[in-house]
Amino acid sequence: MDLNRRGAELDAADPLASYRSLFAGSESELVYLDGNSLGRPLRAASQQLADFVSQAWGSRLIRAWDEEWMELPFTVGDRLGEVALGAAAGQTVVADSTSVMLYKLLRAAVDHQQRLDPARTEIVADHANFPTDRYLVEGIAAERGLSIRWLTPDPELTVEELAEALGPQTAAVLLSHITYQSGQIADVAAITAATHDAGALVLWDLCHSAGAVPIALDTWQVDLAVGCTYKYLNAGPGAPAFGYVAKRHQDALTQPLQGWMGHAEPFVMGPGYRPAAGMRRFLTGTPPILAMQPLISFVELLGEVGIDAVRAKGIALTEFAIEVHDAVLAPLGVELGSSRDSAVRGNHVLLRHSRMREVTAALWERDVIPDFREPDGLRIGLSPLSTSFAEVARGLGVVAELVG
Repeated sequence: MDLNRRGAELDAADPLASYRSLFAGSESELVYLDGNSLGRPLRAASQQLADFVSQAWGSRLIRAWDEEWMELPFTVGDRLGEVALGAAAGQTVVADSTSVMLYKLLRAAVDHQQRLDPARTEIVADHANFPTDRYLVEGIAAERGLSIRWLTPDPELTVEELAEALGPQTAAVLLSHITYQSGQIADVAAITAATHDAGALVLWDLCHSAGAVPIALDTWQVDLAVGCTYKYLNAGPGAPAFGYVAKRHQDALTQPLQGWMGHAEPFVMGPGYRPAAGMRRFLTGTPPILAMQPLISFVELLGEVGIDAVRAKGIALTEFAIEVHDAVLAPLGVELGSSRDSAVRGNHVLLRHSRMREVTAALWERDVIPDFREPDGLRIGLSPLSTSFAEVARGLGVVAELVG
């Protein structure tokens, strides 16, 4: 198989190929296959940040809070909800880190459920969740005197398996839309419905799906969701997370980190905490206004391109990676750790081999950047608007050299 020729042919036929030039560093020879950990920045982000410093921050100063910044977590959240999450306005807020938002919403969910029924003393989660999710479940269970029912998907969590674990003791379920290792896509609608049938609430982690695949939170009747913005939403290292709370739940939930910005009257600064109505109650401290700026630009780009077009390119990229695996890597003993079915595969592909740890280190030295996942996985993260087929061809060609 002539990898470079095949990659060039696919790039020539790609309707989204021109968008790659909008990303800083895309002109270099570096092969970046880790967009599902940290996306490339838009070139426009540097000027956008400079303008923000000199204008909104530099000239308006504290006046900008009244003029725009107080509402920015919600206006940006609403636009993100519209473009990427399938969420109507008034249900998404941009704030804090993913870990903090997960803690807030999971604690709010289990506390609410226990107020309604003290017998709901169990959180359901699975071992395929990202470590932070699992650690937070453990911490909240310890804080609240709850138990945890752990599930072990093999390779995916089925609705039937989940339903067997649910019951009158279940307070909340925490699962990932796309598994961070294999890229497996969960059936959100069916799992959410099964959770509701058991009288529980479900919190979805969207970190590996937001900006990569179509999401329909309102249609799927999701209760709560959290995701990061530095992966497929290209907002930069440490960019703020987002939280979604369905409107039907907002005024019933009380988040545990009570701060002045979530108060009904934040500038009165009086005694006692009274939560604001709607999504403002899920804020705690001062929102990360500066860190939201790159997100604003990328969300508008995503709105221009459309999530369906992004998904189509993501499928094509992962299909090409699997094609290369079958032709070049499988004969070398590399196993495919992701599904071949694009309907249940996100935008990353896991390649497994006993030497992948040392191979990953050698790849980085040669300016080919994937990442390694225990125990033997090389994860190829393909960000549709910034990754080319030629890039995939070059990178996997080097993988073949090193494994061989």
